[in-house]
Amino acid sequence: MAMAIAIGKRRGAASLLAGMLLAGVAFAQTSSGPVVTSLTIFAGTPEGLWRSKDWGGTWELVEAAQGAVAPSGAVLTIQALGPRVYVGAERSLFVSDDFGLTWTALPLPARVLAVLSSRYPQSDPTLFVGTTEGLFKSSDGGHTFGRPALSGIAVTRLEWPGPALVAATGVGVMVSMDGGATFTGPGAGLPRLEILSLALSSFFAVDPVMFAGTTRVGLFRSGDAGATWLPAGLVGRRINDLVWLGPVLFAATDAGLQRSEDGGRTWTAPSEDREARTLRRLMFPLAPGSGAEIFATADEGVVRSTDGGLHWQPVGLSGRQVLSLGTFPPLVPATRDKRKR
Repeated sequence: MAMAIAIGKRRGAASLLAGMLLAGVAFAQTSSGPVVTSLTIFAGTPEGLWRSKDWGGTWELVEAAQGAVAPSGAVLTIQALGPRVYVGAERSLFVSDDFGLTWTALPLPARVLAVLSSRYPQSDPTLFVGTTEGLFKSSDGGHTFGRPALSGIAVTRLEWPGPALVAATGVGVMVSMDGGATFTGPGAGLPRLEILSLALSSFFAVDPVMFAGTTRVGLFRSGDAGATWLPAGLVGRRINDLVWLGPVLFAATDAGLQRSEDGGRTWTAPSEDREARTLRRLMFPLAPGSGAEIFATADEGVVRSTDGGLHWQPVGLSGRQVLSLGTFPPLVPATRDKRKR
């Protein structure tokens, strides 16, 4: 009888797992059990790293087990690549190789503001880390670092479309064509001030267009990889984050979400909320497949929209200052062979 119950439980669990997989839910098996990567969201706060295992329904502070470490201090940047997760905090880069279950702390001599690895970390372990004291590069996934580039300059955002490496800094946008060894910039027409946000064309190598967001001075556009810049609207706004999906450019500002469908010439606020909330970070977890679902950090915690920013609902960490968001890449849909047989 006991054996029959056990078999029934295993069959029930297997049926549930199969159903969730068919619904597009991704599991990763670890030594501590399965991790549902397609339902996991990370959020950084001044207290440390929080995690939701149910798409923002509930949240838990990521704490260290006895004898282990966990991300601590203000978490300003998160990059989840699959098994490997990077978290940047106070003078430490935290690395997990089991989907965020256990962590290793790699000390750095400055506050970590941005983390960017290669697209294929298993074959190319190059890692760039932007800090308050410059840009650090590692050739072994963060275990060792060389001397900093842009020494003494805060590096707030990073993009690496290849071969160009683009850095948003405290004195403008800087571009390197040799893997961070040397940089040029900030380019004519761009004020020498802190760049808060950055967005690049998806085809940067052949279409070197990028946007840079500032505080109060507005948005700037470059069509020549940062050599020259022109104003692109949103003057008077604090542009905390930028995301460029297809023809639509999204900006997280102190007046809520703004969007442009004509390269920054005109802007609209899609939200129907009576009071525009300050948004600091944007995350489109299903991009580039869909831009309808958005998670954002706001004054009241984490908020979520399922209709492209028209309506927003709080989804946790209410009353906390949320500094960063991260999630695992979406599933790549299987393509069917449509050739005639």
